[in-house]
Amino acid sequence: MIETADHDGIAVLTLNHGPVNALDLELLTAIPEALDAVAGARAVVLTGNGRSFSAGVDLKRIVEGGPGYVREFLPALSHAAQRLFEHPNPVVAALNGHALAGGCVLAAACDVRLMSGGTIGLTELAAGVPFPTVPLEIMRHAVGPAVHAMVLGAARLSAEQAVSIGLVHEIVAPERLPDEALRRAGALAGTRPEVFAFAKRQLQRPARERIEADRPGDDPAVLEFWESGETARILREYLDSLRR
Repeated sequence: MIETADHDGIAVLTLNHGPVNALDLELLTAIPEALDAVAGARAVVLTGNGRSFSAGVDLKRIVEGGPGYVREFLPALSHAAQRLFEHPNPVVAALNGHALAGGCVLAAACDVRLMSGGTIGLTELAAGVPFPTVPLEIMRHAVGPAVHAMVLGAARLSAEQAVSIGLVHEIVAPERLPDEALRRAGALAGTRPEVFAFAKRQLQRPARERIEADRPGDDPAVLEFWESGETARILREYLDSLRR
């Protein structure tokens, strides 16, 4: 589900979960566990196996699992994203392909984002569901005012468009992506770990404060949307439209 490799003290975590690394409860639970397992690494590179980094939430599982599954899934999504976001050491995303919806959020939670192809974006509203607080604030931290158009427009951006708003830091040729991600991670790890972690917390303070303040009020309302029968109907229609 998540393959782990060590490269001179840099942990490479590779999402390997189905053809497009769709986010389900099992994969989201595995992400914090993988981060715990590599806690001693100087830095982390997060990438995907196959043609996608992650195509986002496994909506079929949401529909089939019903409200019970949703009540487990949404906290797991927020927890996985927040653990990546708040990891004290450098985290580099090596986006080997599409990074959509929840996949885009996981990418945005990383300190540096390199992309070799595919599209990236927030497609939740197109599927008829709103954002929990943690993913929304991670995205706001990553792209600032551009989050407005990303959320409400639900568009898929090219790598070039993503660079223009700061969502992706550099476009890298596919054959160079693994080595460049390791190089960037190693460069960031050259900073004293405690100083890097402190600076990271400083930069993230507004997002962390908004998460703490807004989550108690917003997340219950988000859950109501996600677990409603109307949402299940919309998601079925959305999945049907993708098959056509």
